Amino acid sequence: MDLSSAQIAIIGLGYVGLPLAVEFGKHRPVVGFDINGARIDELRGGHDATLEVGADELRSARHLRYSSDPAELKSCQIFVVTVPTPVDRAKRPDLTPLIRASELVGEAMADGAVVIYESTVYPGATEEICVPVLERCSGLRFNDGFFCGYSPERINPGDKEHRLPDIRKVTSGSTPEVADAVDELYRKIIVAGTHRASSIRVAEAAKVIENTQRDVNIALINELSLLFHKLGIDTLEVLKAAGTKWNFLPFRPGLVGGHCIGVDPYYLTHKAQEVGYHPQVILAGRRINDRMAIHVAEEVVKLMLRRGIPVLGSRVLMLGLAFKENCPDVRNTKAVDIVTTLRGYNAEVDVYDPWINVEQAEEEYGLACLRELPRHDEYDAIVLAVPHSQFVSMGVRAIKAFGKSHAVLFDVKGILPRSEVDARL
Repeated sequence: MDLSSAQIAIIGLGYVGLPLAVEFGKHRPVVGFDINGARIDELRGGHDATLEVGADELRSARHLRYSSDPAELKSCQIFVVTVPTPVDRAKRPDLTPLIRASELVGEAMADGAVVIYESTVYPGATEEICVPVLERCSGLRFNDGFFCGYSPERINPGDKEHRLPDIRKVTSGSTPEVADAVDELYRKIIVAGTHRASSIRVAEAAKVIENTQRDVNIALINELSLLFHKLGIDTLEVLKAAGTKWNFLPFRPGLVGGHCIGVDPYYLTHKAQEVGYHPQVILAGRRINDRMAIHVAEEVVKLMLRRGIPVLGSRVLMLGLAFKENCPDVRNTKAVDIVTTLRGYNAEVDVYDPWINVEQAEEEYGLACLRELPRHDEYDAIVLAVPHSQFVSMGVRAIKAFGKSHAVLFDVKGILPRSEVDARL
């Protein structure tokens, strides 16, 4: 199978899809498709609100055109699906975006099409969920009229060092010939090389355990942090000492949110329970990590009470709302849980984050975030939740200036000197 001259469609132009569309668009015709018309207009204007791709890089993709018109997909032979795969409020996989994208592709594709999925799913989802949708909408038969591949995304939002071409890519296909063709397709843009998995299910499983492994490791450190807090030991000092051993893994305590580590394990546990296996370690790790934001808020309340600061009607400033530093993404951010818990104690909480879109935060969480730097001498407590570069460069003295003379300062990620803060994870 030769895919060298086939036109590509990238379905979904978020953190994953846009960098992929740009890389392919430097070398061959690509349709970058998104159902969000505002997103298409923004990209046509040379701006990426996710900040993953700069204006110069957007211009370098000379063969890339953007569209929200499904009719434009009919000219394509390769379809790469990069839509989100979230969980619902009950922590169950929400495959709605994936199914709708498959319907869109199925209605557009013709005989001989290749559909490659990059969205994180549980092992078996491509062939069990997506393929039947493609067959129904196209009238074609799997591995006869059309073929599938799976190449899991490995984008790390906000990371300017590990970019798409520099991260080794796992590839797979529904037949050996398709697997070879998909691998060759990606090798054209991935400088770091590729790894051809033996099957789509293996590639799906490889992706979902990458973030599950990180989640469990962080959960262990978070649990140790809770224990060391009770023992009166500084966790980061313990980790620094333990890190002198050559094979000690350098994980740190923190909030685990976002659309990957905080979500992907639920896809694996969903499939495990579906086949009659109850995963214990994975779910235990999820419970620990999901509760860390509440722990932070409760510790702030305790510190205020010990200092004689009434919590009722107090004013608290939270610095940072994004799910990670130097990134505007607020999806599934655990920082919101700090706000909710503090407000549950009837504290007034202001949120300031120079990276996020405040309108998006208000729409998604109902939070009216500050648009400008907070005023000085206003707050009874300050929570440094996300270590954006602006906060790091600001320094502890400038951060403390937002608070009253008696204010509590909680440093979630431990970026400030230990002697200058009241507590940290």
